[in-house]
Amino acid sequence: MSESVIVSRRIPPQNVSLRLRTRQLYGCRYRRREMNTGRGFYTNIFPDFTLVNVEKPPCFLRKFSPDGRKFIAFSADQTSLEVYLYQGPASASDLLQFVQGEYLNSQQTTHNTRIRNCVFNRFFKLQFTVSVSPCNEQLNRECSLFSENGRYVIIGSASFIPDEPHPPFYSVYQNNESVSPNPRNQLEDYTIHVVDIQTGRLVDKTTFKTDKIVLSHNQGIYLYKKTLSVLSIQHQTIHIFHLDEDGSLVKMREIGRHCYDDDEMILSGVLSGAAQTSLPSRTVYRPFKETTINSLKHRILVFLYRRAVALSKQDNNPFELRNFYKHFGQIRWLRMWKMQLLDEDHLLIKYASEDVVTLRGYEPNSQQSFFVVYNMISTEVLAVYENTSEKLLEIFENFCDNFRNSSLNSDARYTSSPSNNVYANLIQQRFKQTIISAKNGGPSEARKRVLAQLPISAQSYSSSPLLDLSLFSYDEKWVSVMERPKACGEHPIRFYGRECGLLKFKIYAGVQGRNPPPQARRLVAFIFHPTDPFAISVQRTNLEYVVNFHVRHDLRLVNDTPSEMLTT
Repeated sequence: MSESVIVSRRIPPQNVSLRLRTRQLYGCRYRRREMNTGRGFYTNIFPDFTLVNVEKPPCFLRKFSPDGRKFIAFSADQTSLEVYLYQGPASASDLLQFVQGEYLNSQQTTHNTRIRNCVFNRFFKLQFTVSVSPCNEQLNRECSLFSENGRYVIIGSASFIPDEPHPPFYSVYQNNESVSPNPRNQLEDYTIHVVDIQTGRLVDKTTFKTDKIVLSHNQGIYLYKKTLSVLSIQHQTIHIFHLDEDGSLVKMREIGRHCYDDDEMILSGVLSGAAQTSLPSRTVYRPFKETTINSLKHRILVFLYRRAVALSKQDNNPFELRNFYKHFGQIRWLRMWKMQLLDEDHLLIKYASEDVVTLRGYEPNSQQSFFVVYNMISTEVLAVYENTSEKLLEIFENFCDNFRNSSLNSDARYTSSPSNNVYANLIQQRFKQTIISAKNGGPSEARKRVLAQLPISAQSYSSSPLLDLSLFSYDEKWVSVMERPKACGEHPIRFYGRECGLLKFKIYAGVQGRNPPPQARRLVAFIFHPTDPFAISVQRTNLEYVVNFHVRHDLRLVNDTPSEMLTT
């Protein structure tokens, strides 16, 4: 009787020379499919060395340009934009020639100190410092949008409105949908700037006075090709601009009180201030005093009414129509919370209660909200979904890339998503199952948690091949394709080859060998180069920032390291 033998899995050859030869002889799809393409070779060329606590200029590091040739940062006073030229992933190879290990240790040797002081200028050369905002406004260092050709970058600045003198009443309440400000939702003056990073000059800007626009992580602004949308939460208006070839912003329309760009001109001959008061004196017409429903909200209510009538006729039951009348007041007082452009003609708008929109409510993602698909050209509402909709969840999971719009700048720019990657889909299904099985969970709560990602902020996903889940396996708790700060762990982040299961490289975030202060909140943000094996991690512990560079460093070149260089 023969014993069953467990046969170990055969690990494919990992030698880069052999893989190049195989691709040359048999083509890029021989056996291992995408592993023989240009993207697959990142499993051989990766950042396997960490430069800890790099000295940098007094600035806030932000992002690489879509082509990876330039890098932008904000000045320490947050009034200027700094444009750096990226020098390539091997710019500091001579400095690391005699360095061993997986990271630059904390020993205060002459050689280590020289590397920390010089390495930033090796990778980045300052090209321009563009003075953008006046002294009373500060640039939001988490806000930046690159144009489709990568030439222009759109950034935003804000300044607090002083209590004295208080802004005029009708500047705060410009229409009857304007929300009530509160200490958690303070009003500011905003400016959107367009900077040409090829010539280093400020091209255009547009201002929004006495308003509330969420600039952090590009939540309140969205750029799709040449169409820029800006959501004013305070005045419940979406401003649509066109980005011209010369970088100037051209106002196209405002969506909210009006839907067509000529609505205000047509109504100006009919609406008058005398109709809003019984006093004999001449008064200015105030949209805040209007008792009518604004154009966008009216179209949403009409869509819901027609849908309710159609369903009632179809079922021969007036339940849906009665349900519409029952919730009419609740829908009437919903406010715009977030938005994104699905393409140049369609908007995805998220509505919630005023308490959620103005940050007065707790756990906003657990509250009821609605998603509206709106056509800006025909001014039609195409669909309305609740945040527990099974249909919207199915659309989101099957067409996630259309919501992310991450492939606009280049055909090679794509990110791992549940709709194009089986491993990303598996992660999302596990997340949903965890919510379903949790206490106070269930299928409805799981759908609500997944759909809380919508609308997705513009350019918020990294296209780096190092984060491709079909190439590498890593713990998304510590790093992910979404460009958001993550909790900083005590151990390095390990990246395993998806094909072979072997450990490929580690990323050390923060300072090694130093214990953080007790009860300190440690967050780390990653900036990956779009194509090169190079990454930057910025760890924040309270008010202290630690910058690490993660570079490619072949340790085989330092086997013959002179002993005197290691002990200097």
